[in-house]
Amino acid sequence: MQRQKDIIVGLDIGTTKICAVVGEASDGDINIIGIGTHPSIGLRKGVVVNIESTVDSIKKAVEEAELMAGCEISSVYAGIAGGHITGFNSRGIVAIKGSEITDNDVQRVIDAARAVAIPMDREVIHVLPQEFIVDDEAGIQNPVGMAGVRLEAKIHIVTGAVTSAHNIVKCANRSGLDVCDIVLESLASGEAVLTEEEKQLGTALLDLGGGTTDLAIFSCKNIKHTFVLALGGNNLTNDIAVGLRAPQAEAEKIKKKYGSCLSRNIGDDESIEVPGMGGREPRNLPRQVLGEILEPRMEEIFELTSREIFRAGMENIIPSGVVLTGGTALLDGVPDVAESVFNLPCRLGKPRGIKGLVDVVNNPMYATGVGLVLYGARNRDEKKFRIRDNNIFNRVMTRMKKWFHDVV
Repeated sequence: MQRQKDIIVGLDIGTTKICAVVGEASDGDINIIGIGTHPSIGLRKGVVVNIESTVDSIKKAVEEAELMAGCEISSVYAGIAGGHITGFNSRGIVAIKGSEITDNDVQRVIDAARAVAIPMDREVIHVLPQEFIVDDEAGIQNPVGMAGVRLEAKIHIVTGAVTSAHNIVKCANRSGLDVCDIVLESLASGEAVLTEEEKQLGTALLDLGGGTTDLAIFSCKNIKHTFVLALGGNNLTNDIAVGLRAPQAEAEKIKKKYGSCLSRNIGDDESIEVPGMGGREPRNLPRQVLGEILEPRMEEIFELTSREIFRAGMENIIPSGVVLTGGTALLDGVPDVAESVFNLPCRLGKPRGIKGLVDVVNNPMYATGVGLVLYGARNRDEKKFRIRDNNIFNRVMTRMKKWFHDVV
């Protein structure tokens, strides 16, 4: 049996699949020692809509991962996505008390920056420092030990719906798992697929999932902007089902086997067999039709993402281009469509910086799961101070007091 403290588990709770990735930390390296996947039934557009189905899928994925890794899984780092996720930038200023900046001053300035009005139905998921400014000196990553009079911090705050975050925790808890932390999926994917040079120079990471498309913009090794678009691979499947008049399950198979986002690459003589619905005879159709269905939808997803990048004023800070990851990125022709829309170099992002079962997870669809393991390894020693933790604690205390009051 493995020592529990060396085991880090990432749980990617996606719209189409639930994936548990088991990593072992040893000598500064992360060895992937187990992976388990199971189709996801209880989610829609990244949000839990059926607790029982989600719990069942999580249990099966975790059991498979436990079997491969040969260890018992008790705690996980869970991913969160969905259209309810929003990110915004904030800044705070404090005066330096002593002659030099201490860790306490850094914590005070971050607290000052995060002191913004957040609606009751939303919860802070991440507080990500971008840069510090000491007096008028900008672009400082770690100001501890520097002399100064005034300390300023720029941070990025990611918030999500309270109910969605709690439902993910509830599903994990009912599967017999503790949740160490909830992590934004695009942030986790960035840990797995981006190089240090890309993070430094500036790049846009696009995680093309089944229910959502997650955008994260990195520059100067920090996250600058996050955005979640409620469109993904399931919309492509739905378009095929409607356009070809095929059952949903068959449309998914056709998309994976014959799908291409570039009509010009499909030969005129290529054809596909489409099963009939309700006992009707199967039909033979030119494969060109599939390209004509998928290409406009893929262009629409990229156009909406590009519009968001321009709206945020981030178009000039991503010279490294766009990195595509997620299961939908595997579709033929996706990088080419992305290059034509963004007018930037695009590449497929596969997990890197790991050892062990590298060949098993060398696929964009496992980027989030591997990224959650890497995020957990990097942050497991940190003491997390979260509004969320206080909220949950206060709510539990309030309920207990009410329960005791009712009983007495």
